[in-house]
Amino acid sequence: MAAAKKIIIDTDPGQDDAVAILLALASPELDVIGITAVAGNVPLALTQLNARKICELAGRPETKVFSGAFRPMVRPLVTAEEVHGKTGLDGPDLPEPQMPLQAAHAVDFLVETLLAEEAGTVTLCPLGPLTNIALALVREPRLAHRIERIVLMGGGYFEQGNVTPSAEFNIYVDPHAADVVLKSGVPIVMMPLDVTHKALTTSARVKAIRDLGTRVGVAVAEMLQFFERFDEAKYGTDGGPLHDPCVIAYLLKPELFSGRECNVAVELASELTMGTTVVDWWGVTKRPKNALYIRDIDHDGFFALLTERLALL
Repeated sequence: MAAAKKIIIDTDPGQDDAVAILLALASPELDVIGITAVAGNVPLALTQLNARKICELAGRPETKVFSGAFRPMVRPLVTAEEVHGKTGLDGPDLPEPQMPLQAAHAVDFLVETLLAEEAGTVTLCPLGPLTNIALALVREPRLAHRIERIVLMGGGYFEQGNVTPSAEFNIYVDPHAADVVLKSGVPIVMMPLDVTHKALTTSARVKAIRDLGTRVGVAVAEMLQFFERFDEAKYGTDGGPLHDPCVIAYLLKPELFSGRECNVAVELASELTMGTTVVDWWGVTKRPKNALYIRDIDHDGFFALLTERLALL
């Protein structure tokens, strides 16, 4: 078997972040060398706490969790308690974590780790606002040539936005960080709303996870039932989009996804469209292609993979 792929998960848990972390920790093909927390769905004090709760739920308390940026680079923090609940992980009743938070700052960990590991061997998996990643890239320009690639959840083009009419939450919260990342030259794969809105947690899919009968299966089902209520009311669907696990699923089974290489730019000047990802899907500009922009997913294959891996925890 090939050596496990080294990844760092940058995250603002969030129920869908939690499921992504569980999927990664359940997958022997992936070596999670660290989890960096950022402010986003809820403030940093909760996201770093939630990341540790999830590691303990997975039975992986040895995982290193680092606390990072408490606010975006330029703009004030916007959070999403109306979606995720006041803790960010409303749904299951998870105990306070016993595992420690690492002493180092997340940005220090990112810089030191990416300089120490062999170039081109570590993939970054941002599931929230891109503040930590951008701060690391700004601080240490050598990093751009050492990161294997960045596979991120963020953006929307055909689906437009979910926090404003035109902007997706992760990009909107820190558009300046997204701009830094998209201009960094690092190979990027984007999982936008255009694909995640095709990965719906239907009642049958949630039941299959609950029916695993394990502590993890029940907790995930409780998270998803809380999380999906907001989107079910908003979109009138059976279930809500399961955004962040698409990032991890792509690393495990890229054949579940399809998209195309495009130029993606972020709006920074207009308050009306702040954080909008402008995707040159049809190649009408001469701007260089800077991201593989994913648009389609084999959603049955995705949920089969997710359920099969959660059963291992």
